[in-house]
Amino acid sequence: MKLLDRLMNKQNRGHAIILIAFVVMMIVAAVWGAFQGKKSGTPHSVAGQVQKLKEVKSVSDPKSSYDVIVVGTDPEGVAAAVSAARNGQKTLLVDGKDRAILGGLMTLGWLNSIDMNIEPGNWAKQPMNKGIFSEWFGKIEGDSFDVVTAANAFNDIVAAEKNIDVLLKTKSIEPLVTVKGDAKTVTGASITKADGTKINVQAKSVIDATQDADFAAAAGAPFTINREDLADPKSRMAVTVVFRLNNITPERWKQFGKTIAAEDKGQGKYGINETSLWGFDKMQEYPAVNKDRIRMRGLNGGRQNDNTMLVNALQVFNIDPFDAKSRQEAFQIAKDELPHVLAYLKQQYADFDGVELDAIAPELYVRESRHMIGEYRLSIIDVLENRDQWDRIGFGGYPVDIQRTSPKDNGAVVTDPDKYAVPFRSIVPQKVDGLLVVGRSASFDTLPHGSARVIPVGMATGEAAGAAAKIAADAKMSFRQLSASKENIAKLQDKLNKQGMELKPYNAKPGAFMENKAYPGLKTAISLGLATGGYKNEFDLDKASNVKRMSNVVEGMKKFSPGQMSGSAVNWVNGLKEPEKLPLTLDHASSIIARTLKVDVPLDKAAAELEKKGYLTRATIDLIGNKQSLTNGDMYLLIKDLAAALKINKG
Repeated sequence: MKLLDRLMNKQNRGHAIILIAFVVMMIVAAVWGAFQGKKSGTPHSVAGQVQKLKEVKSVSDPKSSYDVIVVGTDPEGVAAAVSAARNGQKTLLVDGKDRAILGGLMTLGWLNSIDMNIEPGNWAKQPMNKGIFSEWFGKIEGDSFDVVTAANAFNDIVAAEKNIDVLLKTKSIEPLVTVKGDAKTVTGASITKADGTKINVQAKSVIDATQDADFAAAAGAPFTINREDLADPKSRMAVTVVFRLNNITPERWKQFGKTIAAEDKGQGKYGINETSLWGFDKMQEYPAVNKDRIRMRGLNGGRQNDNTMLVNALQVFNIDPFDAKSRQEAFQIAKDELPHVLAYLKQQYADFDGVELDAIAPELYVRESRHMIGEYRLSIIDVLENRDQWDRIGFGGYPVDIQRTSPKDNGAVVTDPDKYAVPFRSIVPQKVDGLLVVGRSASFDTLPHGSARVIPVGMATGEAAGAAAKIAADAKMSFRQLSASKENIAKLQDKLNKQGMELKPYNAKPGAFMENKAYPGLKTAISLGLATGGYKNEFDLDKASNVKRMSNVVEGMKKFSPGQMSGSAVNWVNGLKEPEKLPLTLDHASSIIARTLKVDVPLDKAAAELEKKGYLTRATIDLIGNKQSLTNGDMYLLIKDLAAALKINKG
């Protein structure tokens, strides 16, 4: 979970009032929890009630064939297996990690706070994606939860299904694939059990619910890696090692509320409820000992029932999620740094006197690795415009949160959508059939992945995949054929609605920025990762730009076409007096572009020369109202022309 998301996203903006009166907030939180439990048909667990961890029953000898194999026991895998089983499919839920419980990132990565997707204008805070997610959510404490409660809730839901066999702690799970010409079809899995015994299990379909889509990658499904689609394949969002603090008593929690309210001063940026807190923002200034590998954020805390709190705030950089040694290195870096973190925390906030580090999570919180290339790839414009999809299987609405990629980076919120649809086509991989991919590694571009990677969306895709296995089997068609069949997708949606989802078409109201004449330019800039609007979608299209900003944006484009953009205007710009305050003229903007393209031309001739060479268009130049002071929107329109000329336009 991301601090700034928790601070400013739509579902939390009302917390400013709550912060003024902490007691009132607690009442509202309690009512909300009761309401959610009522909606799901199961009351929430009582905060403070410590549960005993239930044993997950793992079969010793799975059958030789199933209707569906679900690989991965993260929340998405649980949803997929349960959905398949409830549709009459004999299902094997298998995991290749050394796990004894279900829930993965939530219960072993200790990410015990949920980035919720809430219907716009919904005072009651109902989640967009209901179904199995709401069923599980109704069994836990709230938007933050005790990991034992959560693990038991996942286990209860799975154990209730007679059609599910669970197989844990396997040593490896490899795809069985048949190849006919260029066509590949997954027909099951080769599984090496904990005792070293190797078995082949056949299946009509397989659902990859692993965090990194390892199974699908091994089957030959195509992916981009990290930020490859933004011409930055070596860059990825930081990983987090979640840690646990002890002695978080009810009295201390109340004091946290007072401190957060005082720190926030009614702005609504920080908050606390019965189970979650977000604030203590001085931690962002923590001077890391390992400054090249570590940065802290303000604390995101999830309360546990045993007077402890899990904290998602310690970011570790340059970790390769595909390398076991690199992942292990992240834990060691965290162990070495955390004593210094805790000392600084106590120095800044007296509320933490008497609190000690209790443990760190057994698993790493990895935000980004593979991005599958599916039959449809969700784009940032889909999210920006709150687009519906004819084959919707779930909805997203969480801010597009791009966490830090390096210690010098501060991350960004690209946009904050109201509601966008996730299509079935985005869980169907190209080149391989018999396989669906759900969760954060599904077919999302890098930027929309910043929103679509959250657990409620992942569980919605998992539930849809489980039901789709039944639809495809009954229709005797492949998933690829299903993804193109409006008739059968309608059957899938009907089935999911009957399972508790609400997959209704909708018409989104266009954002004000979409009515701006410069919107076509913004689409290009945002698609290339060159523009952000934050939590209020403030793209400032009509505000005056400046020379420094134009230079930064053009420099940001160079990675998309390094051969053609081999020059630079940085030294020239930095030689101007206060370029960050210097109004951007058409001549300045054109000269920056020309210098980057190594087009040697005088300042006052740059625009004409760029137009002549096709880098700028007359239509764009004519749209600029004041050529002596270009707006941000004008700048983006120039970028659109340049990107189109260089054939790097994604907008």
